[in-house]
Amino acid sequence: MEETLDFAAKVHAGKPQLPLALRLIRNTGVQKRHIVQPIEQTLKHPGLTERNRIYEAESKRFTPPVIEEALKNADVAARDIDAIIYVSCTGFLMPSLTAWLINKMGFRPDTRQIPIAQLGCAAGGAAINRAHDFCTAHPGSNVLIVAAEFCSLCYQPDMDDIGSLLSDGLFGDAVAAAVVRGNGGVGIQLERNASYLIPHTEDWISYEVRDTGFHFQLDRRVPGTMEPLAPVLREFAKDHSWDAGKLDFYIVHAGGPRILDDLAKFLDVDRSVFRHSWSTLNEYGNIASAVVLEAARRLFEEDTPAAGASGLIAGFGPGITAEMALGTWTDAAPQTID
Repeated sequence: MEETLDFAAKVHAGKPQLPLALRLIRNTGVQKRHIVQPIEQTLKHPGLTERNRIYEAESKRFTPPVIEEALKNADVAARDIDAIIYVSCTGFLMPSLTAWLINKMGFRPDTRQIPIAQLGCAAGGAAINRAHDFCTAHPGSNVLIVAAEFCSLCYQPDMDDIGSLLSDGLFGDAVAAAVVRGNGGVGIQLERNASYLIPHTEDWISYEVRDTGFHFQLDRRVPGTMEPLAPVLREFAKDHSWDAGKLDFYIVHAGGPRILDDLAKFLDVDRSVFRHSWSTLNEYGNIASAVVLEAARRLFEEDTPAAGASGLIAGFGPGITAEMALGTWTDAAPQTID
């Protein structure tokens, strides 16, 4: 946190909006972040071509060991995977990294490839939902989810508006992976999923693509989106005969402290129910699509629910889009996240 504030103060010294930006950054609660380059390199802009080269190289460096760990945790081998969902919004590759992974890591040539590139922070939830859909359509299948987000590669030195400065102090880099098994396993048995778009908010979170790459644009109204989305979550749970305010665990996108505090307020729950999301935000920052996977890891490792415990997974991102899922903790059941 202090290093971020020091760099922001030096790089943007004398800007009239700097005091407000520093206050907002401090209020994010982000204590530590990981970035793929040293901070001095991150603050430079070598051009879109070089940044995308770094994106490709770092994606190929970091994803294999994370995938191997996910496969091990799920007790499956690469040959057992029927589809790979790859989510990322911080670089561009064609073919998708899925093709390289299939060739590199021993996945079958007939493995389905499902890249998701334009749902931003909602893509982690979307990946879980599409994996659920795939396993429902193809019983007994296994789906690997991979998220690779290098938000630091989108830093724009010349952007000094409040939204840009806040984003510079909020987002971090991360790679995460999980397996949705069609049968067996320990984890969250997925039971229902849904998507919702808040009408006429498509320009609230966006990229403006310029010669210098992706310019992240964040509308000041974004932090207030939990007020209209909380009733959607309530109705979604109600349709499953559950109460969204009385569940046993919550895996929620940590977009920022206002998002988590407002969602707790409008669902009428204690903010501590989002403890895994808060920890992710504090220790990694907003890591885009990887947030829900990292928060789920913390649930698995730090706070394992009792069998039959009910829970909600929710990702929020551009659109404004919400991707929602309901599930029950189980020791061995179909369509589980491992």
